[in-house]
Amino acid sequence: MYQQVSEILRMAEQSNTAVISFICQDYIMARSVVYAAEKTNTPALVMLFPEHVTIQKTTGIAGYAAMVKELAEEVKVPIGLHLDHSYSLEALMKAMDGGFESVMIDGSSYALKKNIEITREVVDTAHRRNVFVEGEIGHVGAAKDADNEKKDLYTKPDAAELFCRESGADMLAVSIGNAHGEYREVPKLDIGRLKEIQAAVSVPLVLHGGSGIPDDQLLLAFQNGIRKFNLGTDYLKRYYQAVLSFSEENRDNPDPVKIIHMAEYVQEKLQPYVEERLNTLCKF
Repeated sequence: MYQQVSEILRMAEQSNTAVISFICQDYIMARSVVYAAEKTNTPALVMLFPEHVTIQKTTGIAGYAAMVKELAEEVKVPIGLHLDHSYSLEALMKAMDGGFESVMIDGSSYALKKNIEITREVVDTAHRRNVFVEGEIGHVGAAKDADNEKKDLYTKPDAAELFCRESGADMLAVSIGNAHGEYREVPKLDIGRLKEIQAAVSVPLVLHGGSGIPDDQLLLAFQNGIRKFNLGTDYLKRYYQAVLSFSEENRDNPDPVKIIHMAEYVQEKLQPYVEERLNTLCKF
């Protein structure tokens, strides 16, 4: 069933765990998440990265939102819909008009004061539409550039408190040693800092860059305030591997329309991975 992200995060809070938010660029990936959630009886979020619309053009905004909501109504487990990194009110207005009721405004590249101003503007508009807003402070950069010693880029607890109080954001993405993409070395989350951030704010915390972080660190982070956990790189990589496997297995297949069987094949490869992640990490 389709459920508001705010409600799913409340459920995660009650269970002292996190909901996994899977980047899904198309129907195959989204369907795999929804059916895996049903199979494991575990809530999950389907998340769109805006560049899949504006650059890769694998979907459209309104069509994507409608697709996820339709899929969600096929199952009994709560399924939420979220829009990942967006950078302007204009872009987010289009997403909200298209049916997104949970969105992220990323002003983390700006100084704190400017970030608060940008986020506050989005929050004011979004809340008039009953839309949930994620903000970010600290710098969650690219994993290829990650360095566990760059702690000056980590989220500071006092800044987090000020940001949440002044911006009105409903959830907060933090930087505690996590990064986007594939890590060059095993990351080490700063759990001590996470505890300080959790004590300083009252909103759910979000961890980006989930691919490659050891499970024991993730579970510890979930026990200390992380309520939403983004997973994209590993899931997209497995999608590619499934497509490659289909191509190799059908190399000598003379069927001129063999491509019509690819979606089902890929889902059969992806769904067990999603089930494993939900079973291992989520303790609802």
